[in-house]
Amino acid sequence: MRPGSAYSVLMIIGILLAAWVWGRITRSERRDPRLTYIYIAALAGAIVGAKAAFLLAEGWAYEDDWLALLTGRSITGALLGGYTAVELAKRRLRYASATGDAFAVIVPMGLILGRVGCLIEGCCQGAVCEAHWWTLTVGGGHSRWPIVPMEIAFNGAMLAFVLLARHRSWLPGNLFHLYLIAYGLFRFATEFARDTTRLDGTSLSGYHLIALTIVVLGVERFVKRSQSANAPRIG
Repeated sequence: MRPGSAYSVLMIIGILLAAWVWGRITRSERRDPRLTYIYIAALAGAIVGAKAAFLLAEGWAYEDDWLALLTGRSITGALLGGYTAVELAKRRLRYASATGDAFAVIVPMGLILGRVGCLIEGCCQGAVCEAHWWTLTVGGGHSRWPIVPMEIAFNGAMLAFVLLARHRSWLPGNLFHLYLIAYGLFRFATEFARDTTRLDGTSLSGYHLIALTIVVLGVERFVKRSQSANAPRIG
């Protein structure tokens, strides 16, 4: 990611927009300064997690490419890092209300903006495949799986569902856990069509394992929250 690139600009816009939406969603409790700290913790955890996931999943393949090591990051790690940071912050601040329904809005919204940046920059490409009407031609003229448009469409669909679910009061307090499950499954399935480094002797990448971790976390937290359906929540 280059300073001043479309990805950088859209990422900054996404952070600012998410902060504004977070404030709007949590306005009923906006006098509680702990909510600001929770959002900051989520952002910091996402940044750290995104870098850690890249280094663990494929950093070893770029040991001679310092630019890739410095700029590489992963949405899968951002989700895990952000979630972990929020839970730790809430425990530290003794904040008991569920915040997931608010994050279920701002996370897919932010990822849509980020992936638009990927589309403009030509990064996070799909694997080379036979040319079809739906393939993208980028990077040396090769036809590739339209991974980035697929992820934009997925997050757009999830955002629409979350907004409807909030309006209809479906699964209160559990919408972000549902998002984690859905994104983890989506990412595991589409990872086969991504141009990422594979584990030796397999068709799997490190991101497959991270995606499964996201699914397991989402299911575990979904079940736990369902068992405590009367817990206070915001958003």
